[in-house]
Amino acid sequence: MNEKLLDNYDKMVVKEKVAVIHCAFGDTPHTVAMVSVDKGLSDKEKCDKAFMLTNSIDNAWWKNDDVTPMFDGDGCRSTSVGDQVLVGNTKYEYNEKFIGGLKEIYV
Repeated sequence: MNEKLLDNYDKMVVKEKVAVIHCAFGDTPHTVAMVSVDKGLSDKEKCDKAFMLTNSIDNAWWKNDDVTPMFDGDGCRSTSVGDQVLVGNTKYEYNEKFIGGLKEIYV
């Protein structure tokens, strides 16, 4: 029971959710995952963590503990350059042309 309480505390106090939006390769923008990241990280670090956790390396990315899949079907491609992450009210695009690989999107 203590483990469950600590897990809930983590989710409510220590972490926040960021949305991963696939729109590269001509995709219509759609949210594919909500990723739990530490609140104390910078926006860039939160985006880096979301990128890492939504890429399949040894296992399907949607099986990662801190990932809530939001897509239909049996699977989904990994996050790539041209995709986006919503951190709070700020949207970032993975873009290799910018410092750190991220570009803030102004809406």
